[in-house]
Amino acid sequence: MAQKYALLSTSDKTGLADFGRTLVEAGYTLLSTGGTGRVLTQAGLPVTKVADYTGAGEIMNGRVKTLHPKIHGGILGDREKHAAQAAELSIPWIDVVAVNLYPFESVTTSGADLATAVENIDIGGPTMVRASAKNHKHVTIVTDPIDYARVAEAITAGGTTFELRQELAVKAFRHTARYDAVISGWLAHNAGFGKLRAEMGLGLRKLQDCRYGENPHQLAAFYADSDMTGRSLARAVQHQGKQLSFNNIADLDGAVRIVFEYKRPACASIKHMNPAGCAVAETLPEAFTAALAGDPISAFGGIVAFNHTVDGDTVRTLKMSKTFFEVVVAPGFTADALEKLAPRKKLRVIQLPADWSDGVPPGTDARRVQGGWLLQDWDLGTDITWNVSTGRAPTAEEERALRFAWAACRNVKSNAIVLARADQNGASLNGVGAGQMSRVDSVKLAISKATREVAGSVLASDAFFPFADGIEAAAEAGVTAIIQPGGSIRDEETIAAAEKYGVTMVFTGARHFRH
Repeated sequence: MAQKYALLSTSDKTGLADFGRTLVEAGYTLLSTGGTGRVLTQAGLPVTKVADYTGAGEIMNGRVKTLHPKIHGGILGDREKHAAQAAELSIPWIDVVAVNLYPFESVTTSGADLATAVENIDIGGPTMVRASAKNHKHVTIVTDPIDYARVAEAITAGGTTFELRQELAVKAFRHTARYDAVISGWLAHNAGFGKLRAEMGLGLRKLQDCRYGENPHQLAAFYADSDMTGRSLARAVQHQGKQLSFNNIADLDGAVRIVFEYKRPACASIKHMNPAGCAVAETLPEAFTAALAGDPISAFGGIVAFNHTVDGDTVRTLKMSKTFFEVVVAPGFTADALEKLAPRKKLRVIQLPADWSDGVPPGTDARRVQGGWLLQDWDLGTDITWNVSTGRAPTAEEERALRFAWAACRNVKSNAIVLARADQNGASLNGVGAGQMSRVDSVKLAISKATREVAGSVLASDAFFPFADGIEAAAEAGVTAIIQPGGSIRDEETIAAAEKYGVTMVFTGARHFRH
C-alpha cells in the first residue's frame, strides 16, 4: 500500500495534536512547518519537515516554505490522469490538508503598523487551501478546527466521503475569500483610498444564527464585519435573555443610532426601527419617563436604549412603568442594575462597549438588493448652517427643541417628521410621522400621534417641503417652529406660509433621508 501523507500548517493550534494523532493512527505521515511541527512533536507525534520532504529549505526569511512542485503536485494532481507523471517525478499524493492562515485580522485590529501587517499576509497558506479545495474530488481540506472531530471520525471509519470533502471545499473557498477581503479593506483604509473608490470585498464572519428572519419562514444569521472597531454591534455583550432575533438586532441598531445623538442623559424606545419616543433630561430615569410618554402604546414590546450607564434607580423606574420591553441596551450597567434586571429572564440585556459614544461605525453602509449591493458612506457628522429663513428667530426654548428634533429626525424612516418640546430640564419627542409616501401625510401622522398638546411644539423634517401644505397643516395644529433642509423650488412658498402663521423656520442645508 502506498504511503499516505497529510500536510498540517496552522496558525490556530486548537485541537491540532489530537487531530494529528488520529491521522498517525490511520497510517498517515505528517508533513508540517515551523510552529505547527513543534506542537505535533511536543505531543509525541512523528513529523517530517516540509523542507526535508521537498529537499528545499525555507528561503527569504520564511516567506517561501510550501511553494514547491512536490507539495502542490501532490495536492493538485488528479489521481487517475496524472498518476504516471507523479510517479515519474517521485511526487506522492497528499490526501489531507489542514491549514488556517496567518492572523492578519487579529494583528491589524490590535493596531499593527504597515510593515507588521504585510508580514502577516499569508501566501503559501491560501495557495494550499485553494489547491486542496479545487481538488476536493481527492483531497480533504480542513480550515476550521471545529471540523477536526468529524473528519477524524470519518478517517477512522475508512475515509472521508465526497459529500464531506465538497462541503469542506466550499468552506475553504469562503475562508480565503474573507481573508482576502479583510486584507484589501485594511490596506485600502491604511492607504487612505476612498471607501467606494474600487470594487469592494465584504469580509464577513458569521457571528450567530437567528431563530428566523423578519418572518418565521425566513432563515437568518448575524454576520460581523471584519473591522470590529468603533460602533460595531458585534462588540456588544449580552448579559441575559434569549438569543437576539433578526428583528431585535435591526431594532437595536435603530435604537443606538438615535440615543447616541445626544451627550446629555438620553433614552429612546424603538419599534420597527423607528422611535416611539426619545428624550434627554437631567437623569436617565427622567429621560426614560419622558421618552415613554411620547408613545407608551407603541413602546410596548420594543427596545429601550440609554446612552449612559444604567443604575438601580433607572431599572426601578423602568419596572414601575409596567411596560414590556424585548431588549434594554446601554454602554454600561451597575451591579445593582443587573441584579434588579435578573428576575426578568426573557429580557435581553445588552451592554455596548464603554467607548461607543466616541466611536464611528466601521466600513460602509451596505444594503442588499436583488442581484447586488448598494454601498454608501454612513450618514454622520453633517454640520448644519442654521439659516433662519423667516423674520422671527427661534426663542431659546424653541432652539433647544429644534436641535433635539433635528438629531432625532435623521434616525426616522423617510419621509420623516417629528414633533418635539423642550423645557429647562430637557427635551422629548411629541409625535412621529415615519415612512409615509407624502410629506404632508407624515405631518398629519405626527400630529395624530402626539400625546401632549401640539400647540407650542416644534417640527423637524428630514427633507425639504415640496409644497406649503405641510407647513400649513403644522401651523394650524399649533406648531411654532420648523427645521428643515430647504432647497425646494417652492421654498419661497413655504417661507411665506410660515410667515403667514407666525412660525419661525430654520433651513439646515443638509438632507437626511433614511429608507
